[in-house]
Amino acid sequence: MSDGLRLMAVHAHPDDESSKGAAATAKYVADGVDVLVVSCTGGERGDVLNPSMQHDPKIERDLVAVRRQEMARAVEILGVRHTWLGFVDSGLPEGDPLPPLPEGCFALEPLEVATEALVRVIRSFRPHVITTYDELGGYPHPDHIMTHVVSVAAFQAAGDPAQFPHAGAPWQPQKVYYTGWSPDRLRGLHEAMLAEGLESPYAEWVQHLDKRPVRAIHTHVECADYFPVRDDALRAHATQVDPDGNWFKVPLELQRRVHPTEDYELAQSLVPVTLPENDLFAGLPEAGALDEVCRTAAARDSDGELVPVYRSPVPAQEDVVAAAEGSEDESAPEEVTQVEGHADGDDDADRSEVAS
Repeated sequence: MSDGLRLMAVHAHPDDESSKGAAATAKYVADGVDVLVVSCTGGERGDVLNPSMQHDPKIERDLVAVRRQEMARAVEILGVRHTWLGFVDSGLPEGDPLPPLPEGCFALEPLEVATEALVRVIRSFRPHVITTYDELGGYPHPDHIMTHVVSVAAFQAAGDPAQFPHAGAPWQPQKVYYTGWSPDRLRGLHEAMLAEGLESPYAEWVQHLDKRPVRAIHTHVECADYFPVRDDALRAHATQVDPDGNWFKVPLELQRRVHPTEDYELAQSLVPVTLPENDLFAGLPEAGALDEVCRTAAARDSDGELVPVYRSPVPAQEDVVAAAEGSEDESAPEEVTQVEGHADGDDDADRSEVAS
């Protein structure tokens, strides 16, 4: 294993790695960082969202294989390593009342089982930094929320020799981040599109930003040169992404000029930090010394929980609940669900109940 820096990005489905932090990922790869993308599920229950590929019998017959082929292409474009955690997509149920989640799906896995699986990957790859989703999962899909829960649990457990002793030698990542949609980015791009006389794809998002919990998004990674790589990786998921959809409506030149970063929330850090920051590895020792730090037992409280030097402020519970239920007031517009690859119907109210 190289003594260089290592980054692990934990995602729910294939295509998430290309729609969340993909330009920053490509930037770190170009800088020599070893990056591993973990897909918790295979996206087996995703819809075919590209109109030109819908109702294709070959795709419908073996969507699982198609999604794996698409993921392999995206991995090649981003230049990352990749592993499947091995769990089954939960889908996004619809109806009134909502049907139960399918038996055996990721969101219903015992937490200990899913956590041990991710701890094994952490102890094998030995990342210094992990990225994942916030408490809402980025949007309230059961697999995204489960990805958050499992990632945080694995961050807590990976460095503890008493937990999952058969899953490899303890290894403690020093930071965990949540990928974020910066309100400043959305407003800036929206206003710039209007100033150019163009139709903004963010009109609904901006209209309802004040209904979302305020997140502590203080990490901004400059990666504008890799926006084309991000878009190519996303287009590689051809069944999931409409190449003429809103995702690609903002000209790259405008994006580079208005908001040249991808943005993160520092959820927990075991090392001192100075915010704002422009690097996921900010504040960490040099790579060789850093490995030794990650092998050393971190401070824990009387309950065995890690004692971080910095922890992101958690939004008030009522704000989180309101945001989870907020798609009925269009605060999570249809384009969000479409780009996630899980548009299982048009009833936003039904979708929102998944997270409740």
